[in-house]
Amino acid sequence: MEEKLQQEPCRRKRRQPPQEEADTHVATRPFKPYRGIRMRKWGKWVAEIREPNKRSRLWLGSYTTAVAAARAYDTAVFYLRGSSARLNFPNLLFQEEGDRSAAAAAVDMPASLIREKAAEVGARVDALLARSAMPPSPSSLVIAAKPDLNQIPES
Repeated sequence: MEEKLQQEPCRRKRRQPPQEEADTHVATRPFKPYRGIRMRKWGKWVAEIREPNKRSRLWLGSYTTAVAAARAYDTAVFYLRGSSARLNFPNLLFQEEGDRSAAAAAVDMPASLIREKAAEVGARVDALLARSAMPPSPSSLVIAAKPDLNQIPES
């Protein structure tokens, strides 16, 4: 009897989704331009990373641009995994040689310090991108000559 049970194949069929369901599932897949980031429903970009050999995640912050979130991720992943890390912007991580050697020596940094450094980089990039995208405001324009307040203005 046992031999008979082992020989019979399982006759249960797997349910196949209708074709239109499969097509909509692919269409609703979120677009992720960079590694380690995702977009919230209201348009903010967030960055987070898993700690090595742990199930916990490091929250790296919320940013207005995807580039700022990706740069924060790059900073954190470099501090966590060293020079073998897969980066979004490998040529932009550290511009100065002193920072590069300090980061290479600090692979065993605590998570709180990594989070702080990544948030600092992300905020700096976010501020630079926001400033370059905005048109100059009237208050930021430099007035060439001071007006004489004793004269009546000409119309």
